[in-house]
Amino acid sequence: MIKYKLICKNCNLSFDSWFASSQEYEKLKKNKFLNCHYCDSKKIEKTLMAPKILNKTKKINEKKLRFNQINKKIKEYQKFIKENFKYVGNNFAYEARSIHYDKKKKEKGIYGTASKDEIKELKEEGIEAEVIPWIENKNN
Repeated sequence: MIKYKLICKNCNLSFDSWFASSQEYEKLKKNKFLNCHYCDSKKIEKTLMAPKILNKTKKINEKKLRFNQINKKIKEYQKFIKENFKYVGNNFAYEARSIHYDKKKKEKGIYGTASKDEIKELKEEGIEAEVIPWIENKNN
């Protein structure tokens, strides 16, 4: 697809239009299928257009901003989890099973580390477990 800025030589109206290719534009012009939507004239020409230059710095800054927003949200979740759940470290799968199968245990929720296989097995047993991204605090 290509976009051209066109001008009507009859009424001087300028407008943009999209074409499948530059050849398609030429074909439509030659067959007089281009017309002004204001005065209906067939005297349509391309005008000078500035090329669109991609601003890589802007894209990088937008990606960095989005990355920072995501990191901030993950850290908010982590803070909530640390304040409201018990950390069980690498014993997550064992602790999750003991809470699930021992109906007398009414502990608050837990969080910790488990392998993908352990999480899969817990889910197969009907035990709710979720994987969330975790960002280690790198403050020195």
